[in-house]
Amino acid sequence: MKKRLNKGRGGGDKRENKKAHKEKESFTKRIDMEGKIVKTRKAVIAIAAGMLVCMAFASLALAYPSVYPTGTTIYKPDKCWNGYTIFPAAIDAGAVLIDMNGNVVKHWKNVLGEPVPVKLLPGGYVVGSTGRVPGHQGWVDLVQVDWNGNIVWRFNKTELMEVPGKGPTWMARQHHDWQREGNPVGYYVPGMNFVDKGNTFLLCHKNVKNPKIAPKILEDDYIIEVTWDGEIVWEWLCSDHFDEFGFSEAAKNAMYRYGGTSKREFFDWMHTNSMSLLGPNKWYDAGDERFHPDNIICDGRNTNIMWIIDKKTGKIVWKVGPDYTATPALRRLGQFVGQHHCHMIPRGLPGEGNILVFDNGGGAGYGNPNPGSFTGRNNALRDYSRVIEFNPITLEVVWEYEAPDKRFYSWYISSAQRLPNGNTLICEGARGRIFEVTREGEIVWEYISPFFGERGGTMKNMVYRAYRVPYWWVPQLPEPEEKPVIPPKLSEFRIKPQEQEKEEEEFKGFELPMY
Repeated sequence: MKKRLNKGRGGGDKRENKKAHKEKESFTKRIDMEGKIVKTRKAVIAIAAGMLVCMAFASLALAYPSVYPTGTTIYKPDKCWNGYTIFPAAIDAGAVLIDMNGNVVKHWKNVLGEPVPVKLLPGGYVVGSTGRVPGHQGWVDLVQVDWNGNIVWRFNKTELMEVPGKGPTWMARQHHDWQREGNPVGYYVPGMNFVDKGNTFLLCHKNVKNPKIAPKILEDDYIIEVTWDGEIVWEWLCSDHFDEFGFSEAAKNAMYRYGGTSKREFFDWMHTNSMSLLGPNKWYDAGDERFHPDNIICDGRNTNIMWIIDKKTGKIVWKVGPDYTATPALRRLGQFVGQHHCHMIPRGLPGEGNILVFDNGGGAGYGNPNPGSFTGRNNALRDYSRVIEFNPITLEVVWEYEAPDKRFYSWYISSAQRLPNGNTLICEGARGRIFEVTREGEIVWEYISPFFGERGGTMKNMVYRAYRVPYWWVPQLPEPEEKPVIPPKLSEFRIKPQEQEKEEEEFKGFELPMY
């Protein structure tokens, strides 16, 4: 009996144990499933929180005051590399030359910029354009004018285009950058002189069909070298080198999808925004052929890529991006987003041979979708800007400017120029702010453009790019007096109340000066 009871209990125990085991298994599965659900929920919450944080930071980055002073707001003459500054005034208001105190010393209203840099040449000559290509981002010509605004050189024969109301018309289709023989970067470099009536390199557009990139017609980037007489003696087409850029399959897919659905008639797939020559440099002197002085360095805003073109072969021989996780050196360098004005610091300036870039932030690139980019376009995101100087061999960051409060931010246009005293002139283009910083990051000169123009229903004082030039480049003017500008304490800076003539009169805001 006892044995039978024991057996009975034993059998019951087995059945109960089996049942308990199943219940435990079921319970464990439920826990695992619930755990996965919880983890998924946590992940969604984390992503949502991350997006909210990004939005909060973006709001912080964009939280600029609506009323602020314009003109020169900071000036420490003994710490600056003093000279004139030239920039294109918004919107299509001409080329403006100012002194260190912000006084307008010359205004060429017939020389336009944005998106093309206006540059000053020795002798008081200025180079820019006279009008836009209808329906495209580009210019009808590139012109050089004298001090009095007379055109002494013009190039416009890149393409014969059909213009409504005009018929076939020659266009340069030039955009974003150009260089004149003798100076690789277009700004002041000790010992490097522009060649009188020398060749000119132009970054242009060309309509191209390439189904490997996108189903619609590309607004492709086309670099040409032209003589003073207008003969094209060298050319390079960006889409011909698509396979050399190292795009992932995800990037190619995102590019193709967007290229087929973009609302624009033509697909600006690369959006090259800077083009300059390398010029003499220590890397080539040491035997590295990639850095031949005649080679050309560019960057693509839409792809986050910087590259060097071998002028003899047309091949890409050096490249940074689009994947900034590919190597430890790239990871240390960090993700570039929508960068502008990538160039090699010329020989004769502090940092010569290094690459100087305005790394905008905002959104750019192609790749896998993410919470900030559901299509995979503009999938690299950052809500602040930085200026980076790095070694092109090791990719080591040599110098960096980044505002500690992240309020330094221009998500498009902008530039950086190395000055002979080691300072850097930075153009925070979206805000119309140009400033000079020391190696230590001290702001020793600051200027806010007072030139406002309407675009998209809002008033903007944007500045595409700015350059500092020596006084002696402008022999038409006496060297100006340099007076320090000491800003007031912000905690004490107030706008006094104003008496209104009529109480019922609507306040329409402060009128900003136009020159």
